[in-house]
Amino acid sequence: MQLVKWSYMRRYNIRAIFDQFPNSPVIFRKIRDYYFVYTVHWTAADAPIGIKELEEMEQLLNRELGTELQYLYRKMSYSS
Repeated sequence: MQLVKWSYMRRYNIRAIFDQFPNSPVIFRKIRDYYFVYTVHWTAADAPIGIKELEEMEQLLNRELGTELQYLYRKMSYSS
């Protein structure tokens, strides 16, 4: 999966489009120092989006924005 494009929205949200789900924009919100999926505007033109895809989307966006380390540290401390 690849991040096709992203843009800032109001109230610190980010709207992103991914190549596997081009018709379903994903809205991210910032929490602490990283971004997480807030909502997906899913359309029937795309396949259903699973949890693994959502996690991959989070990692791709955080990598693009330079917050991947904070995101990964959150994942490590959450699983402990």
